[in-house]
Amino acid sequence: MEPYNIEPFNDPQSNYEREEAYLRAKKRVKKIVGFYWHLFWYVLVNIFIVFTTSQHLNGEDFWSIRVFSTPIFWGIGLVFHFMGVFGPNFMFSKAWEKRKIEKIMDDEEKRWE
Repeated sequence: MEPYNIEPFNDPQSNYEREEAYLRAKKRVKKIVGFYWHLFWYVLVNIFIVFTTSQHLNGEDFWSIRVFSTPIFWGIGLVFHFMGVFGPNFMFSKAWEKRKIEKIMDDEEKRWE
């Protein structure tokens, strides 16, 4: 006979932990959605600004700071928003390092076979 899975059916601590995890996940998703909306408006508004500004150059160079100042400075803010949402280790996290080390070790092992 199999032993019964004895888990508390209504453990308040377990419910509290699950609710806390849910609230953290919900907050994280809200931050991610907020970043993507920021990115959407950045692209949309800056296309409009660059187009409008380029129409009123009066012979000035298109590749001037006057045309691209808003996208540059807003872009810096967007990068900081990205770092705040996804963290500074987005590209080179510990998990990435571990996968890369394993891949290199596998490649070397295959090379010597």
